[in-house]
Amino acid sequence: MDFKFLMILILGFGFMFVFTAFQTMCNIEKTILDSIAQEDDTFKGEGYTSLAIIYLFFSLSNWLAPSFISFTGPRVAMVVGALTYTAFMITFMFPSTVLLYVGSAVLGLGASITWTGQGTYLARCSESSTISRNSGVFWALLQCSMFIGNLFVYYQFQDKTRIDKETRNLVIGVLTVIAVLGIVFLAALRFMPDNAEHDNELERKHTGCGQAIYALKSAGQLFLTKKMLLLSLAFFYTGLELSFFSGVFGSAIGFTSKIAETPKEIVGLVGICIGAGEVFGGGLFGILGNKTTRYGRDPIVIAGYVMHMAAFFMTFINLPNSAPFKDTTDISYLDPPRASIALVCAFLLGLGDACFNTQIYSMLGGEYVNNAVGAFALFKFTQSVAAAISFFYSSHFGLYVQLGILVVTGTIGTIAFVFVEWGFKRQHREQEALEK
Repeated sequence: MDFKFLMILILGFGFMFVFTAFQTMCNIEKTILDSIAQEDDTFKGEGYTSLAIIYLFFSLSNWLAPSFISFTGPRVAMVVGALTYTAFMITFMFPSTVLLYVGSAVLGLGASITWTGQGTYLARCSESSTISRNSGVFWALLQCSMFIGNLFVYYQFQDKTRIDKETRNLVIGVLTVIAVLGIVFLAALRFMPDNAEHDNELERKHTGCGQAIYALKSAGQLFLTKKMLLLSLAFFYTGLELSFFSGVFGSAIGFTSKIAETPKEIVGLVGICIGAGEVFGGGLFGILGNKTTRYGRDPIVIAGYVMHMAAFFMTFINLPNSAPFKDTTDISYLDPPRASIALVCAFLLGLGDACFNTQIYSMLGGEYVNNAVGAFALFKFTQSVAAAISFFYSSHFGLYVQLGILVVTGTIGTIAFVFVEWGFKRQHREQEALEK
């Protein structure tokens, strides 16, 4: 097996285990914290606020991630970042409002170096002919995390209207052990040399603090380019839809009393269906990587947009406006709400998300190979700003307003991505004509 592809597989398994813990916790955090609050009147921790803090610190620290990686390299950055995910899981065993929010902030800091390191390492393991395949394979492995954790949660939450302390600690303990296993995989990654002119220039001309400052300046200059500003509109949408399907959608279903006799157990199934869509999309685009490179990324992103619009419409007619906040007997246009429709929406949300993210990874790793660290840091910065904003307003806006925001930003982001992709196609055609 090709050594670089082997490293992609190890990278994928490492992230799969770390995010089995984190994505599962995101899916159930609101439910878990509400159960803790019912037992402890002094506990005031709020799930959406915790997630908003994570993404706020994630977004701010992304500007420093290239500088950190210039010192440590992507492998060390990913291991250090993964440790913060594990620490966050442990805080749920010791319920404290202050500890929850401090753990959320620390995780936000760690997430920036984790994801920027991942994007950099992926780019170093790829070439223009393999970036689409590698992006798809990594994404499919990563999203397998949605199966493992949520199957376990579904089993543990069966027939429960409230999540008791014993069940909570068992779930959190198992998820923490799985996160540690992921760190072991990340620690097994081997050194990969830079394959970009920018990174080589960084090493030749700058050392120590000079490297860090140069990396920060370079990221700022890249952000102000026309194509990156347009891409930022697509990045922003992926942050909004990420926060919706990972934090709001599952909670809204769990709070809709009429959707099932025990709505809380449906939350685990929702996570599984989202994961099925993510894995199917990532695997499909990994297999068809060469065709994606040949025909362009825009058809796949447009397909993802259509899937998301369909999911938002079905969610609008199926779930009540008050569903994101607390247990409710309200209904929407369907009476009673249909669990089957919610699960179909979950699958479409996952598949559409895979369409957007695999093609963004492909574009950044293929078109911005000369500054992969800066490109991936900017992607995660914009995405996490959007996610933080979304989690803040999720505590105040009803479901229908949130869906309206997603429709508008999804339309704008898709158009912007298509324009950038067409620009790169035109650029490649001109280069080929000059070479002839």
